[in-house]
Amino acid sequence: MFDSAVTVDLVVLTIRRDALSVLLVKRGAPPYAGRWALPGGFVGAAEDLPDAAVRELREETGVHETAGHLEQLASYGAPDRDPRGRVVTIGYLALLADLPVPQAGTDAAEAAWHRLSDVDRDRLAFDHERILADGVERARAKLEYSPLAAAFCPAEFTIGALREVYEAVWGTALDPRNFHRKVTTTPGFVVPTGRWTTGERGRPAQLYRRGPATLLHPPMLRPA
Repeated sequence: MFDSAVTVDLVVLTIRRDALSVLLVKRGAPPYAGRWALPGGFVGAAEDLPDAAVRELREETGVHETAGHLEQLASYGAPDRDPRGRVVTIGYLALLADLPVPQAGTDAAEAAWHRLSDVDRDRLAFDHERILADGVERARAKLEYSPLAAAFCPAEFTIGALREVYEAVWGTALDPRNFHRKVTTTPGFVVPTGRWTTGERGRPAQLYRRGPATLLHPPMLRPA
């Protein structure tokens, strides 16, 4: 037990097998031993919040934040959110391209990617159901007005692959031709590389990379 502490918890999202997936760790010690939770941990006495988030991301996924996108999500400080004492946590959202099987940290029994649709949110430890819900909604909203869908893609990608990201995150099918038109006519969203896919079924597809835009105008609105 302790009087007060500060932690960071991460909603780490990626696309695996065409489905939006979240990284969860199985807690190896009380409280909530054996329950799935978001990766995270205590902030060190001499550690800034972003540094703690980057460290936890590296420890739980093996990658640095420059491999994708990392941003602060929100703070959570309900008095009873942690049975050990007064704990305020800062949530972070990480959007990353497809990653290998994660390795559990020192205080976790297991770490694994879970399809978001398969997660039993009511069984997550602490208040991680709320943090996960906030992170997923932030990701869905940001895909509307920012080019961050490319954070789920490799450095070069096809418009079809980018559409699959939107479909996985939003959970809905999109018209391929309409999507292609919107993406390629939105200023600064994507830039053609001059290269094409090879060795795949069907016609070669043009490869693109993320453009310089930080905001999409007009936005890519979710279907009603």
